[in-house]
Formats: sequence, C-alpha cells, structure tokens
Amino acid sequence: MTMKKIRLDLARDPDFPGGSSEHGYVFVAPLDNDDRIIIEDWRTHREECRVTRFWGSEEREIGHLIRKPGGSWAFHYDIHGDEDNDEAGYRFGDERFRPGEYVSIREHDGITRTFQVKTATRLK
Repeated sequence: MTMKKIRLDLARDPDFPGGSSEHGYVFVAPLDNDDRIIIEDWRTHREECRVTRFWGSEEREIGHLIRKPGGSWAFHYDIHGDEDNDEAGYRFGDERFRPGEYVSIREHDGITRTFQVKTATRLK
C-alpha cells in the first residue's frame, strides 16, 4: 500500500474559464500501483484519509474520504458535516489519481465540476 497526498485543482468551467489553482481539494488515500484507491487499505486507515477543501477566500473545510452505501466515494466534512453536505466523487473507484488526469466531483450545492490531479505525493 502507498498512502498518497493528492491535490485536485479546478479545471476549466463556466465560472473559471482558465481553471483555478485557488479552488480545489487536497486529500489522502491509499493507492495501488495503478494509482487507484485500495478499498481494503482505506478500511484499515480511514482516519488518515483526510480531505481539505479550499475555495478562494472561503474558510477551508476539513473532513474525511468516506465510502457510501452502494460503493461510491465522497468527502464528508467534520464541521456541519451531514450527509446532505457530502461531496461525491464521480466513479472515484475507477479513477487513476495521477498528475494530469481529470476527475469529477458533485459538490454540496449539486453542481458537478471537473478537477485536474496536480500532484500525488507519496507519504509512506
């Protein structure tokens, strides 16, 4: 198992035509050799699988990477974090978290945005 710290920056979208490095997520997850999330290792290391959402001048949100019933992945925030505020990763179980790859997240306001993997740094 390789724990990695992954940074996702907002890709181009209608609100940010050039994308934005000031809007995104940093999270930790166990990845296999293909840079996909390892479910079994997440189960034993879930407390380490933290997420920080940064969004311009807004206060940062801190939470965890969780697995929801049915097998989807989401970010759940520790403060004011109820299920309605979870942000779901679109097909995170199939995604490769390698620099240059793109992933989608349905944010708590219901908008799905695309993010680019900027870094995936080995932690241990």
